[in-house]
Amino acid sequence: MARDGFLLPVEGSTQTQASLKKKTAVSRSWISLDHNGESSILDADKYTIMRRVQIHARDLRILDPLLSYPSTILGREKVIVLNLEHIKAIITADEVLLRDPFDNNVIPIVEELRRRLPLGNAVSHGQGEEEEHLGVQHDVESSEENEFPFEFRALEVALEAICSFLNARTRELENEVYPALDELTSKISSRNLDRVRKLKSAMTRLTNRVQKVRDELEQLLDDDDDMEDLYLSRKLAGMSSPDSASGAPDWFLPSPVIGSKISRISRASAATTQGENDVEELEMLLEAYFMQIDGTMNKLTTLREYIDDTEDYINIQLDNHRNQLIQLELFLSSGTVCLSVYSMVAAIFGMNIPTIWKEHHGYVFKWVVILAGVACASIFVSIISYARHKGLVGS
Repeated sequence: MARDGFLLPVEGSTQTQASLKKKTAVSRSWISLDHNGESSILDADKYTIMRRVQIHARDLRILDPLLSYPSTILGREKVIVLNLEHIKAIITADEVLLRDPFDNNVIPIVEELRRRLPLGNAVSHGQGEEEEHLGVQHDVESSEENEFPFEFRALEVALEAICSFLNARTRELENEVYPALDELTSKISSRNLDRVRKLKSAMTRLTNRVQKVRDELEQLLDDDDDMEDLYLSRKLAGMSSPDSASGAPDWFLPSPVIGSKISRISRASAATTQGENDVEELEMLLEAYFMQIDGTMNKLTTLREYIDDTEDYINIQLDNHRNQLIQLELFLSSGTVCLSVYSMVAAIFGMNIPTIWKEHHGYVFKWVVILAGVACASIFVSIISYARHKGLVGS
């Protein structure tokens, strides 16, 4: 039955299948970068990735581009799951898996990882002459102590990229919003109002994106256990070096390079027993980018306040125009009342009823017109004076 169903191709179903295949191909594209910065493209499904890095399906689902998950940094037993906007990566102690490497926003990150993941030449300086044995060993040990673990170098690239990306979007939005608001204050029109409305919607969406990244970093900084879970090299060294650190000095060899590497392992194993809660190195890294993303958030907050101030100014202008229209309406209404009084007098004298004063009293018409006009003008002046006295009309 299934085979018969495939024998009847339909144009719409063919296009749907093609689009699904395209989406599947994009979602299955990964790039792997090792500690030397060497990369390789992987076309693997989620089950292959799960077996490769040993994570659960619920953690890998966070990186699914078809699902909407907030920005997340998760520390697991052997990996760090990173979901920061377009940066969807899995970081291990010796490898970085980055999703959608051909995306325009991801390509610069791949290049930066290739440049910064390889270690410096600090270790190579240890291959000097034997007469510089002690000095070189000290330099190598100090460089090994100060260098970042592999996972932190990858994490730093990702954080720097997302902070720079959001900051660039904020600057672009500022360059559009400020001229639009200035134009709106100078001329209130439907076109300018619609333009500001669209920019305000874009600013709200960008603020939510920045807020999610900021909240994730703040949550990590507030919990030392979560930061400790990100020390993959420390956990790996603890599993590979079960012996205590007290026996480490017996392992030192004459070679300065080998001695430094063994001392590094011993320090890592000692850190698992003596300094499990020492997360100062990662805390300083996260604080630096938290301050950067917080600065971006402050820019957006300032921009929102400027928009709110502009809206208040425009509302004040509209209220002023509305008050002017009300004053004009008051003047017109007062004039209408006065004219209605004058019309009433004219209607009374225009009635076709025989009266005594109509005969031989031609001068009465002149006085009626004058007195009626004076009475209407007095009523109008009285109404306006009362309105000004009560503050209903500006002076």
